[in-house]
Amino acid sequence: MEARNLLEKLVDLSPGMEIWWDSSPVIFDNWCRKMNDKAAPADRDTLSAQFARMFNPEDQKNQLFRGVTTNPPLSLQAIQDDPPYWEKQAAEIIAENPGIDKETLFWQLYKIVVKRGSDMYLPLFEQSGYKEGYLSGQVDPRSAFDKDAMLQQALEISELNPNVMIKVPGTKEGYDVIEILTSKGIATNNTLTFVLPQLMDCAKTVQRGLETARKNNVDLSQWRSVITHMESRYGDLGGLRDFGKEQGIDLSEADVRWAELAIFKKACRLLKEGGYPSKMLSCSLRLGPTVDGKLKLWHLEEKTGADIVVTCPPTFIDEVINFPEPETIVFEADRISKDIPQAVMDKLMRIPYFERAYAEDGYTRDEYNTLPPLERTADQFSKATWKMVEFAENCLK
Repeated sequence: MEARNLLEKLVDLSPGMEIWWDSSPVIFDNWCRKMNDKAAPADRDTLSAQFARMFNPEDQKNQLFRGVTTNPPLSLQAIQDDPPYWEKQAAEIIAENPGIDKETLFWQLYKIVVKRGSDMYLPLFEQSGYKEGYLSGQVDPRSAFDKDAMLQQALEISELNPNVMIKVPGTKEGYDVIEILTSKGIATNNTLTFVLPQLMDCAKTVQRGLETARKNNVDLSQWRSVITHMESRYGDLGGLRDFGKEQGIDLSEADVRWAELAIFKKACRLLKEGGYPSKMLSCSLRLGPTVDGKLKLWHLEEKTGADIVVTCPPTFIDEVINFPEPETIVFEADRISKDIPQAVMDKLMRIPYFERAYAEDGYTRDEYNTLPPLERTADQFSKATWKMVEFAENCLK
């Protein structure tokens, strides 16, 4: 095992890039222990040193992780990681609130998960002058199409800590919520976003919200905006290959990864050229593709040099740390500015699903809610949220 992992090497060549932890911070210690337990004895000291550089309560200013993304499904993982602790928390809430129902108990538990996690990153938030150390707390995925419910939840979550960034879905209703929150100086993370029209809609929506905030002399010292591109969820979950087959086009794994990267790179360029204050966030990352018999890591390699956020779940970090033949991955400076191969773009542009996703005006806001990856992701996240509600229900029995 190499002393420095691939994420650290990527950051070395990418001024302004931030690596975020894509899970609740409360599971980090247990995850480290599990990773060490399964590691080869010869690698454990190296691994422990890497973990200490990822999150270091004693020196957050110099640690690898600069922020956190969470959502109710990821918060469920935190509860599953330590059921006795959360059963005790639930018992205390029930004792203090006779007659509480399962939905209210779920929401109270969720807020505790967000509060505990954001507490862990408050030192970085303060040391960075409120620029880093944010934790994204998401509104209930089951409310993704309900503006009023999302707004109420967002305002409630924002009160938990000054470094809580509200994660709002890229639905038609979600962009109204983002504009209102921005006008109040509340930090936001736009999630469930897959196509360029959504990404640019968010950038413009945030800009309008900021204009309102400035007119009203709102304090923006603790405000920030990131726009998430759920990359593999567009290509894989969104069914890009199937849409290609409808046009008689067979797409390889490499073609799919290029399609995702094409959208992301174009969004980065447009945000920079337009002077938008939001920062792109890359998530839903995958290993691959395999090229000439060698496994690649394009979702990282192709972003070298980018001033962006890259959020990584524990499973992906595990894969990166244990990447076979890491010496074959060579990060090239400013790779983010390199174009997608023209032959690949010509093929992709013959697929309407991609052509529309790649055009700034390819979809109207009224069409976002029926995007295949949005519908499928919202359904997955809602089902995971119901499991957290079931935990709360069991605590009431």
